[in-house]
Amino acid sequence: MTAGRRRSVPVSSWQVTGFVALLVLGFLVAAQLASQTPRVRYTTQERQPLVETALGLQAQQEALKDQIEALRTEIAALERGAEGSDALVRRLNAEVEAARIAAGLTALTGPGIVLQLEDSPDVAAPDTLAADSLVTGEDLRTVVEELWLAGAEAISINEERVVGPTAVVDIGGSLLVNSAYLAPPYQITAIGPTDLYERLSQSTGFRDFVGVRATRDGIRLSFAEGSDLVVPAYAGSVSLRYAMPDAASPAPGD
Repeated sequence: MTAGRRRSVPVSSWQVTGFVALLVLGFLVAAQLASQTPRVRYTTQERQPLVETALGLQAQQEALKDQIEALRTEIAALERGAEGSDALVRRLNAEVEAARIAAGLTALTGPGIVLQLEDSPDVAAPDTLAADSLVTGEDLRTVVEELWLAGAEAISINEERVVGPTAVVDIGGSLLVNSAYLAPPYQITAIGPTDLYERLSQSTGFRDFVGVRATRDGIRLSFAEGSDLVVPAYAGSVSLRYAMPDAASPAPGD
């Protein structure tokens, strides 16, 4: 062998093994990095829109919650207002009904008495007036007045309700009550306390009326008591031409 020939160096097996191991390790590291790069890029690119969407939905939810609370508050206020309005309407209706009853515009039923007045069956004596044997408007006005004083709450004459503007006027052989012509016999129906007749009979004015008109002049007077008498409503018009509400007077309930 010549001096110029190179000398070969033997390679041990562990060096080969180490090289192969390093090569495999590098390949694995490179593969790992290559597989993770798209994942990191995807996460970074997609996370921000999702976060923004979640924040937007959360803001909408909060706004809806506020709107729901506002609507609930408004509903509660309307319910309270409705309750107040219902109470006001009920009170006003009660006042209107009371006014209608007081004005005689509502039919009423209850206990009371019926008084019937008829002309005298006897011919008037020569020395007396023929009118004394007939039931007159004054007779009815007297009985009605005595009934009011005895505690009557509603009165009618032959189904004609007696109210404030009612007038009882003699028209020939009949009577004009309200705008109706009535012929005898005349029935006066009065609703009041159960002892209405006892109160009436104890009245000095009524006893004097009976003494003069029934005992002396002979007109016939009878009565009957009832527990469910009916007094009809006033059928005439209620119109005031001269009177009007006083603006300075407080309203009822104030």
